[in-house]
Amino acid sequence: MSISTIAGTALLGMRAQTTRISAIASNVANRSTPGYNRLNTSLTSVASGSVEAVVGPTDSDVDAATELTDLIEAEQSYNANAMVFETGADIWEMLMSIKRD
Repeated sequence: MSISTIAGTALLGMRAQTTRISAIASNVANRSTPGYNRLNTSLTSVASGSVEAVVGPTDSDVDAATELTDLIEAEQSYNANAMVFETGADIWEMLMSIKRD
């Protein structure tokens, strides 16, 4: 697996978590709206080894504890992907440094 593939996969992971966080924000903002049903984000692996986020409505009401738990999990997942991305960038920089020397 190349450095660009690793960085690209990490970037798509960050985007998926951003989509998830947007759905959580919508749930919290609309919690008191009559008739509002909770949005759920499904994360699916795709053929390239990456992840895809699909947001869809559920039949359930919004529970603040569930949203907080999901937000913490999404934040940790985003940060893990960001660390992979940064590590890939550091490796790329080191390889370019070696090539120049």
